[in-house]
Amino acid sequence: MTALAKHFKDDRKNPMDLPDWHDIVKTASQKELGPYSKDWYYIRAASMARKIYIRGGTGVGAFSKMYGQANKRSVTKAHFERSSRGLIRHILKQLGEMGVVSTKKQKKGRFITQAGQALLDSIAVQVAANIAPAAFRSFVAEIKEVVEEEQEEFEEDEDIAEAEE
Repeated sequence: MTALAKHFKDDRKNPMDLPDWHDIVKTASQKELGPYSKDWYYIRAASMARKIYIRGGTGVGAFSKMYGQANKRSVTKAHFERSSRGLIRHILKQLGEMGVVSTKKQKKGRFITQAGQALLDSIAVQVAANIAPAAFRSFVAEIKEVVEEEQEEFEEDEDIAEAEE
């Protein structure tokens, strides 16, 4: 998600405009403070784009439930509260203007567009290409260590067997 958020932040063709209130808003009424990260808006937009990619037809109400949480005040029991729907609506409008998501007639919710799917797929491939070689090298190194240890134990067992004969 951070790679997609970085793309949303640095994209020159379809820039994602931050609202004037992005630095003072809370993401939900049950929160005490707003987000600490400067890039929280882009990260939330990337998260929402990914969730729409995985499950199309997701709307404002569903996102409000997804990002909601329990509200625990003093000694009372915790009750679930939804997150801010205005913020979600604003992000969905931004993603729509960028061409990542759209609405389908006669269906509720937002769906990923072909351009949005291509964007998310290309970023996923780039991330996988950067991660895979390092992970593969460390995996091969671990396998080599295990094989060398097994080889040493096998040679020790052979030496013991020869000494007993």
